[in-house]
Amino acid sequence: MLVIRYPLFCTFAPEEHFVFVKKVSNYLSLVKFSHTVFAMPFALIGFTIATTRTDSHFEILLLAKVILCMVFARTAAMAFNRYIDRDIDSQNARTAIREIPKGIISPGSAITLVVLSSAAFIATTYSINPICFYLSPVALMVVLGYSLTKRFTWLCHLILGIGLSLAPIGAYLAVTGKFDLLPLFFSFTVITWVSGFDIIYALQDEEFDRKLNLNSMPVAFGKRGALNISILLHFFSVFFVFVAGLFLPFGTIYWIGFAIFTILITYQHLIVKPNDLSRVNLAFFTTNGIASIVFAAFVIADLVFAK
Repeated sequence: MLVIRYPLFCTFAPEEHFVFVKKVSNYLSLVKFSHTVFAMPFALIGFTIATTRTDSHFEILLLAKVILCMVFARTAAMAFNRYIDRDIDSQNARTAIREIPKGIISPGSAITLVVLSSAAFIATTYSINPICFYLSPVALMVVLGYSLTKRFTWLCHLILGIGLSLAPIGAYLAVTGKFDLLPLFFSFTVITWVSGFDIIYALQDEEFDRKLNLNSMPVAFGKRGALNISILLHFFSVFFVFVAGLFLPFGTIYWIGFAIFTILITYQHLIVKPNDLSRVNLAFFTTNGIASIVFAAFVIADLVFAK
Protein backbone atom coordinates (compact mmCIF):
# COMPACT_ATOMS: atom_id res chain seq x y z
CA MET A 1 0.00 0.00 0.00
CA LEU A 2 1.19 3.50 -0.83
CA VAL A 3 2.07 5.42 2.31
CA ILE A 4 2.86 9.06 2.96
CA ARG A 5 5.88 9.46 5.18
CA TYR A 6 6.31 12.42 7.52
CA PRO A 7 9.20 13.59 9.65
CA LEU A 8 9.37 12.45 13.26
CA PHE A 9 8.96 8.87 12.02
CA CYS A 10 5.16 9.14 11.66
CA THR A 11 3.59 7.10 8.88
CA PHE A 12 0.02 7.50 7.63
CA ALA A 13 -1.82 5.69 4.90
CA PRO A 14 -3.58 8.12 2.53
CA GLU A 15 -7.01 7.44 4.05
CA GLU A 16 -5.62 7.94 7.56
CA HIS A 17 -4.04 11.20 6.46
CA PHE A 18 -7.40 12.40 5.12
CA VAL A 19 -9.20 11.52 8.37
CA PHE A 20 -6.57 13.31 10.44
CA VAL A 21 -6.74 16.47 8.32
CA LYS A 22 -10.54 16.38 8.43
CA LYS A 23 -10.54 16.12 12.24
CA VAL A 24 -8.16 19.04 12.56
CA SER A 25 -10.34 21.02 10.16
CA ASN A 26 -13.44 20.24 12.23
CA TYR A 27 -11.84 21.45 15.45
CA LEU A 28 -10.53 24.62 13.78
CA SER A 29 -14.06 25.24 12.54
CA LEU A 30 -15.49 24.55 16.00
CA VAL A 31 -13.41 27.31 17.56
CA LYS A 32 -13.62 29.61 14.51
CA PHE A 33 -9.84 29.84 14.38
CA SER A 34 -10.02 32.37 11.53
CA HIS A 35 -11.63 34.86 13.94
CA THR A 36 -8.28 35.13 15.70
CA VAL A 37 -7.71 38.09 13.37
CA PHE A 38 -9.85 40.24 15.67
CA ALA A 39 -7.73 40.19 18.85
CA MET A 40 -4.33 38.82 17.81
CA PRO A 41 -3.22 42.01 15.97
CA PHE A 42 -3.93 44.06 19.11
CA ALA A 43 -1.87 41.64 21.18
CA LEU A 44 0.99 42.25 18.75
CA ILE A 45 0.48 45.99 19.20
CA GLY A 46 0.78 45.60 22.98
CA PHE A 47 3.87 43.45 22.57
CA THR A 48 5.53 45.91 20.17
CA ILE A 49 4.79 48.92 22.39
CA ALA A 50 6.49 47.13 25.27
CA THR A 51 9.57 46.17 23.24
CA THR A 52 10.04 49.55 21.53
CA ARG A 53 8.91 52.12 24.10
CA THR A 54 10.28 50.64 27.33
CA ASP A 55 13.62 49.27 28.50
CA SER A 56 12.48 45.74 27.58
CA HIS A 57 13.98 43.95 24.61
CA PHE A 58 12.46 41.86 21.84
CA GLU A 59 12.65 38.09 22.40
CA ILE A 60 11.32 35.71 19.77
CA LEU A 61 10.60 33.01 22.35
CA LEU A 62 8.51 35.41 24.42
CA LEU A 63 6.58 36.48 21.32
CA ALA A 64 5.85 32.81 20.61
CA LYS A 65 4.56 32.38 24.16
CA VAL A 66 2.29 35.42 23.84
CA ILE A 67 0.86 34.04 20.60
CA LEU A 68 0.34 30.64 22.24
CA CYS A 69 -1.47 32.28 25.15
CA MET A 70 -3.80 33.99 22.70
CA VAL A 71 -4.48 30.76 20.84
CA PHE A 72 -5.02 28.67 23.99
CA ALA A 73 -7.29 31.21 25.71
CA ARG A 74 -9.38 31.79 22.62
CA THR A 75 -9.66 28.07 21.88
CA ALA A 76 -10.87 27.42 25.43
CA ALA A 77 -13.39 30.26 25.19
CA MET A 78 -14.82 29.23 21.82
CA ALA A 79 -14.98 25.53 22.64
CA PHE A 80 -16.78 26.37 25.90
CA ASN A 81 -19.18 28.63 24.01
CA ARG A 82 -20.04 25.85 21.58
CA TYR A 83 -20.41 23.37 24.44
CA ILE A 84 -22.59 25.54 26.65
CA ASP A 85 -24.76 26.72 23.73
CA ARG A 86 -25.16 23.35 22.06
CA ASP A 87 -28.88 23.01 22.83
CA ILE A 88 -29.57 26.59 21.78
CA ASP A 89 -27.56 26.19 18.59
CA SER A 90 -29.50 23.07 17.65
CA GLN A 91 -32.76 25.06 17.63
CA ASN A 92 -31.46 27.94 15.51
CA ALA A 93 -31.42 27.35 11.75
CA ARG A 94 -28.35 29.57 11.40
CA THR A 95 -26.31 27.65 13.99
CA ALA A 96 -27.72 24.13 13.68
CA ILE A 97 -24.96 23.35 11.18
CA ARG A 98 -22.26 23.80 13.82
CA GLU A 99 -20.12 20.82 14.73
CA ILE A 100 -21.76 19.79 18.03
CA PRO A 101 -25.43 20.02 16.90
CA LYS A 102 -24.53 18.06 13.75
CA GLY A 103 -22.73 15.38 15.74
CA ILE A 104 -19.38 16.01 14.07
CA ILE A 105 -17.76 16.72 17.44
CA SER A 106 -19.17 15.35 20.70
CA PRO A 107 -19.91 17.57 23.71
CA GLY A 108 -17.39 15.52 25.70
CA SER A 109 -14.66 16.21 23.15
CA ALA A 110 -15.47 19.91 23.22
CA ILE A 111 -15.25 20.18 27.01
CA THR A 112 -12.01 18.16 26.95
CA LEU A 113 -10.64 20.74 24.54
CA VAL A 114 -11.69 23.48 26.98
CA VAL A 115 -9.85 21.83 29.85
CA LEU A 116 -6.69 21.10 27.86
CA SER A 117 -6.57 24.59 26.33
CA SER A 118 -7.13 26.24 29.71
CA ALA A 119 -4.37 24.16 31.29
CA ALA A 120 -2.02 24.97 28.41
CA PHE A 121 -2.83 28.67 28.77
CA ILE A 122 -2.05 28.69 32.50
CA ALA A 123 1.13 26.66 31.97
CA THR A 124 2.33 29.08 29.30
CA THR A 125 1.67 32.11 31.51
CA TYR A 126 3.66 30.38 34.27
CA SER A 127 6.64 30.25 31.93
CA ILE A 128 6.35 33.98 31.16
CA ASN A 129 6.31 35.81 34.50
CA PRO A 130 4.51 35.73 37.89
CA ILE A 131 1.97 38.48 37.20
CA CYS A 132 0.74 36.82 34.01
CA PHE A 133 0.45 33.52 35.88
CA TYR A 134 -1.44 35.04 38.82
CA LEU A 135 -3.87 36.81 36.52
CA SER A 136 -4.42 33.84 34.19
CA PRO A 137 -7.44 32.45 36.13
CA VAL A 138 -9.05 35.91 36.02
CA ALA A 139 -8.55 36.07 32.26
CA LEU A 140 -10.07 32.62 31.85
CA MET A 141 -13.08 33.53 34.00
CA VAL A 142 -13.78 36.51 31.76
CA VAL A 143 -13.39 34.76 28.40
CA LEU A 144 -15.27 31.63 29.51
CA GLY A 145 -17.90 33.52 31.46
CA TYR A 146 -18.99 35.49 28.41
CA SER A 147 -20.83 32.46 27.06
CA LEU A 148 -23.24 32.52 30.01
CA THR A 149 -24.04 36.23 29.96
CA LYS A 150 -26.71 36.32 27.27
CA ARG A 151 -28.86 34.23 29.58
CA PHE A 152 -29.26 37.14 31.99
CA THR A 153 -28.04 40.46 30.50
CA TRP A 154 -28.05 42.40 27.24
CA LEU A 155 -24.60 43.68 28.23
CA CYS A 156 -23.20 40.38 26.91
CA HIS A 157 -21.63 42.20 23.95
CA LEU A 158 -19.56 44.34 26.29
CA ILE A 159 -18.38 41.25 28.19
CA LEU A 160 -17.13 39.80 24.91
CA GLY A 161 -15.33 43.08 24.24
CA ILE A 162 -13.73 43.00 27.68
CA GLY A 163 -12.54 39.45 27.08
CA LEU A 164 -10.79 40.34 23.82
CA SER A 165 -9.49 43.61 25.26
CA LEU A 166 -7.18 41.64 27.53
CA ALA A 167 -4.98 40.94 24.50
CA PRO A 168 -2.94 44.19 24.37
CA ILE A 169 -2.73 44.42 28.17
CA GLY A 170 -1.67 40.79 28.51
CA ALA A 171 0.99 41.08 25.82
CA TYR A 172 2.38 44.24 27.43
CA LEU A 173 2.45 42.54 30.85
CA ALA A 174 4.24 39.55 29.37
CA VAL A 175 7.10 41.77 28.28
CA THR A 176 7.32 44.31 31.10
CA GLY A 177 5.67 42.59 34.06
CA LYS A 178 3.89 45.82 34.99
CA PHE A 179 0.81 47.85 34.05
CA ASP A 180 0.98 51.06 32.04
CA LEU A 181 -1.46 53.57 30.57
CA LEU A 182 -0.76 53.34 26.83
CA PRO A 183 -1.92 49.73 26.23
CA LEU A 184 -5.13 50.61 28.06
CA PHE A 185 -6.12 52.96 25.23
CA PHE A 186 -5.91 50.04 22.83
CA SER A 187 -7.81 47.81 25.26
CA PHE A 188 -10.60 50.40 25.43
CA THR A 189 -10.53 50.46 21.63
CA VAL A 190 -11.02 46.69 21.53
CA ILE A 191 -13.86 46.77 24.08
CA THR A 192 -15.90 49.32 22.14
CA TRP A 193 -14.96 48.04 18.69
CA VAL A 194 -15.72 44.37 19.41
CA SER A 195 -18.91 45.17 21.33
CA GLY A 196 -20.08 47.31 18.44
CA PHE A 197 -19.60 44.74 15.72
CA ASP A 198 -20.92 41.91 17.92
CA ILE A 199 -24.16 43.88 18.21
CA ILE A 200 -24.32 44.02 14.42
CA TYR A 201 -23.77 40.24 14.24
CA ALA A 202 -26.51 39.65 16.85
CA LEU A 203 -29.07 41.40 14.64
CA GLN A 204 -29.44 38.14 12.74
CA ASP A 205 -30.82 36.33 15.80
CA GLU A 206 -33.12 38.99 17.25
CA GLU A 207 -36.35 37.03 16.69
CA PHE A 208 -34.82 33.74 17.77
CA ASP A 209 -33.28 35.22 20.93
CA ARG A 210 -36.55 36.90 21.82
CA LYS A 211 -38.41 33.61 21.43
CA LEU A 212 -35.99 31.79 23.77
CA ASN A 213 -35.82 34.67 26.27
CA LEU A 214 -32.14 35.24 25.53
CA ASN A 215 -30.67 38.68 26.02
CA SER A 216 -28.98 40.95 23.51
CA MET A 217 -29.10 44.60 22.57
CA PRO A 218 -31.22 43.90 19.46
CA VAL A 219 -33.75 42.15 21.74
CA ALA A 220 -33.66 44.94 24.32
CA PHE A 221 -33.68 47.94 21.98
CA GLY A 222 -34.78 46.63 18.59
CA LYS A 223 -32.68 46.56 15.44
CA ARG A 224 -32.55 50.32 14.93
CA GLY A 225 -31.80 51.07 18.57
CA ALA A 226 -29.08 48.40 18.68
CA LEU A 227 -27.47 49.80 15.52
CA ASN A 228 -27.44 53.27 17.07
CA ILE A 229 -25.70 51.88 20.15
CA SER A 230 -23.20 50.14 17.87
CA ILE A 231 -22.49 53.44 16.12
CA LEU A 232 -21.92 55.13 19.48
CA LEU A 233 -19.54 52.39 20.60
CA HIS A 234 -17.58 52.63 17.36
CA PHE A 235 -17.36 56.40 17.77
CA PHE A 236 -15.59 55.75 21.07
CA SER A 237 -13.33 53.18 19.34
CA VAL A 238 -12.12 55.85 16.97
CA PHE A 239 -11.80 58.30 19.89
CA PHE A 240 -9.56 55.95 21.89
CA VAL A 241 -7.34 55.27 18.87
CA PHE A 242 -7.09 59.04 18.36
CA VAL A 243 -6.15 59.65 22.00
CA ALA A 244 -3.55 56.84 21.89
CA GLY A 245 -1.97 58.51 18.86
CA LEU A 246 -1.59 61.76 20.77
CA PHE A 247 -0.45 60.15 24.01
CA LEU A 248 2.71 58.40 22.82
CA PRO A 249 2.89 60.35 20.42
CA PHE A 250 2.88 58.36 17.19
CA GLY A 251 4.00 59.50 13.74
CA THR A 252 2.57 59.77 10.23
CA ILE A 253 2.42 56.03 9.61
CA TYR A 254 0.17 55.60 12.64
CA TRP A 255 -2.23 58.29 11.46
CA ILE A 256 -2.55 56.64 8.06
CA GLY A 257 -3.56 53.45 9.88
CA PHE A 258 -5.96 55.48 12.02
CA ALA A 259 -7.63 56.88 8.88
CA ILE A 260 -8.02 53.43 7.31
CA PHE A 261 -9.39 51.97 10.56
CA THR A 262 -11.92 54.81 10.82
CA ILE A 263 -13.05 54.40 7.21
CA LEU A 264 -13.54 50.65 7.58
CA ILE A 265 -15.49 51.01 10.83
CA THR A 266 -17.70 53.62 9.18
CA TYR A 267 -18.18 51.46 6.09
CA GLN A 268 -19.83 48.62 7.99
CA HIS A 269 -22.52 51.00 9.25
CA LEU A 270 -23.21 52.09 5.68
CA ILE A 271 -23.87 48.56 4.45
CA VAL A 272 -25.99 47.22 7.35
CA LYS A 273 -29.50 48.60 7.80
CA PRO A 274 -32.31 47.56 10.19
CA ASN A 275 -34.34 46.32 7.21
CA ASP A 276 -31.42 44.85 5.27
CA LEU A 277 -29.11 42.39 7.03
CA SER A 278 -27.87 40.71 3.86
CA ARG A 279 -24.34 42.07 4.33
CA VAL A 280 -23.92 41.42 8.05
CA ASN A 281 -21.26 38.80 7.45
CA LEU A 282 -19.35 41.18 5.18
CA ALA A 283 -19.47 43.81 7.92
CA PHE A 284 -18.72 41.39 10.75
CA PHE A 285 -15.84 39.31 9.48
CA THR A 286 -14.38 40.77 6.31
CA THR A 287 -14.47 44.47 7.17
CA ASN A 288 -13.45 44.11 10.81
CA GLY A 289 -10.82 41.49 10.04
CA ILE A 290 -9.20 43.79 7.49
CA ALA A 291 -9.49 46.76 9.87
CA SER A 292 -7.69 44.90 12.65
CA ILE A 293 -4.86 43.55 10.52
CA VAL A 294 -4.23 46.74 8.55
CA PHE A 295 -4.40 49.00 11.61
CA ALA A 296 -2.00 46.78 13.56
CA ALA A 297 0.41 46.69 10.61
CA PHE A 298 0.56 50.49 10.49
CA VAL A 299 0.88 50.87 14.26
CA ILE A 300 3.68 48.32 14.46
CA ALA A 301 5.43 49.86 11.44
CA ASP A 302 5.29 53.27 13.12
CA LEU A 303 6.66 51.88 16.37
CA VAL A 304 9.50 50.00 14.69
CA PHE A 305 10.52 52.28 11.84
CA ALA A 306 9.33 55.83 12.56
CA LYS A 307 11.87 58.17 14.06
